[in-house]
Amino acid sequence: MCAASTPARAGFATSSHSSCIVPTGVTRYNALLLPKRTKTWGHKHMKFVTSLAVGVLLCSGITSADTLIHAGRLIDGKSDVAVTEMTIRVDGSAIKAIERGYTAAGADDNVIELKSHTVMPGLMDMHVHLTAEYTRDYRLNKFITNEADYAFDAAKNAKKTLNAGFTVVRNLGDTFNVTVALRKAIEDGDVAGPRIFSAAKSLATTGGHADPTNGWANHLMGDPGPKQGVINGPDDARKAVRQRYKDGADWIKITATGGVLSVAKSGLNPQFTDEELKAVIDTASDYGLRVAAHAHGTEGMKRAVIAGVASIEHGTFMDEEVMRLMKKKGTYYVPTILAGDWIAEKARIDGFFPDLVRPKAAAIGPVIKSTFAAAYKAGVPIVFGTDSGVSAHGDNAQEFALMVEGGMPPMVAIKSATSVAAKFLRIDDTHGTLESGKQADIVAVPGNPLDDITVMERVNFVMKAGEIIRYDQYPSQNSP
Repeated sequence: MCAASTPARAGFATSSHSSCIVPTGVTRYNALLLPKRTKTWGHKHMKFVTSLAVGVLLCSGITSADTLIHAGRLIDGKSDVAVTEMTIRVDGSAIKAIERGYTAAGADDNVIELKSHTVMPGLMDMHVHLTAEYTRDYRLNKFITNEADYAFDAAKNAKKTLNAGFTVVRNLGDTFNVTVALRKAIEDGDVAGPRIFSAAKSLATTGGHADPTNGWANHLMGDPGPKQGVINGPDDARKAVRQRYKDGADWIKITATGGVLSVAKSGLNPQFTDEELKAVIDTASDYGLRVAAHAHGTEGMKRAVIAGVASIEHGTFMDEEVMRLMKKKGTYYVPTILAGDWIAEKARIDGFFPDLVRPKAAAIGPVIKSTFAAAYKAGVPIVFGTDSGVSAHGDNAQEFALMVEGGMPPMVAIKSATSVAAKFLRIDDTHGTLESGKQADIVAVPGNPLDDITVMERVNFVMKAGEIIRYDQYPSQNSP
């Protein structure tokens, strides 16, 4: 199999770097991996694989084709400045090298020309809800939507999110644990979508923001408990966290205060006692989970930060005391300005929200903008998050312009969705920056987002783990 004079045969190819012959599509990374056994597996297949393995082991110098991305402008997620005319060399699922200038391609290399683009790490959104998207009929849909419907909707929304350039998301609350199953399907390559960190079903207290029966008729609401994510007291809290662990959650999400869109009077009141918070966080820690806290009101926020949550979501009425506590304890703020902006706009439409919800939406939405500006100025740790599922999936990047309007420089906003998000999720050893050895999650936008941040809304190249997900202009290839 290593004879230099052996001609290439149908279904086989010779490497330009050696005389070895390997089956078409086999690279140095997968040549020795056995195919999955099937009902048709037999002696013939085993004989072929054995011969192949021996041949590859005898050969030396086999190299696989690289993908070269010619980036007109590169934001690596680490530096405070962009650099021009760079090449990213991708080998398999990883970044092999970052090279100055536009590297000439080898005979077998693929070239992606993005010389008029800004190239950056895959984006990350720390607050999404993939199973749904808010509409005027949202409440009714709960009674006519089945588990399978939620699953198909989630898969559709995951694909939209990935096509928008978001290669990693944290899903903070879903229905029927759909995003746990979707996470597995994406990991197995069965469907397209971002890498998901799922909190499964959010935790609430009775009548709280994540009580799924709020607003239902008495004969329907029943008395949901820890399994359904509703707790009353420390024992319930511990059981609910353990149930989320059993369900396969990566995070715990609590609703520390009332919410805007729940059919309940207050969007601000604290809804967990100190004892319940301690039970949630201590139990989560025992199981290797961290806790995210939905919070609009100041008192509930303060309790959650003191108790040790990893992040505050929305943070609408955050005051200076809460900001100081968050800085001291390293608690991240996930602002979701887009959600606040969206609900304030919809509150102006008669009948879009229930009567109990509309005044909360009108009052709370606009405040998030000013809170974000104050929190950034105060130095609170901020990580990118949108609450998409309130607003439309795929519109996630609109958050960048709102952050810049609030005083955050464009580069800082981009880092909040790349290197900062990766550090927050504790995946910064593999994600968040463009460096040799990191996973090849790469996106590009036409133009310069440092001059016009709205170009972040026009992602037209997406690569996840070395696989091209989206490229609006078919890449040029260097033919042998």
